[in-house]
Amino acid sequence: MVPMPLLLRRLPFCKSTTLAHPYCLHPNLIHLPCADIMVNNLYGLFFVVSTFGLDSLCIVLSYMMILKTVLSMASREGRLKALNTCVSHICAVVLYYSPMIGVSMAHRFGKHNSPMLPSLMANIYLLVPPILNPIIYSIKTKEIRKALGRLFSQKF
Repeated sequence: MVPMPLLLRRLPFCKSTTLAHPYCLHPNLIHLPCADIMVNNLYGLFFVVSTFGLDSLCIVLSYMMILKTVLSMASREGRLKALNTCVSHICAVVLYYSPMIGVSMAHRFGKHNSPMLPSLMANIYLLVPPILNPIIYSIKTKEIRKALGRLFSQKF
């Protein structure tokens, strides 16, 4: 992350300094200067693709090895329990990575979209994963599932 502020520092800012997010994000900042931002844009895109790409590759490879191990288990109940845990982890990972990739792509390719879109997506990225992550993992608990079932059956 250190090169990003250094790359931004060399640029002259002559436009409005209003950001589209409630926090400072490099793709948002590279649209403010009135100079050539190609180096910043390419570095930011490289950083996002390499970071998330490498993470995604490692996650996919590890889940392939987990799946291979789980499917070689003798017990059907053990396989189902292990796969149930894997599904929760995969949901949490997808929930975390999807909004950030969406924010990054909206800045790079959504130039004709509403200015509210990047702000909305940034807020979704900041708020939704931390809210839904505990829900994803708690739904696996049998007692919580039963309590939710009772709650919804009483309401309907």
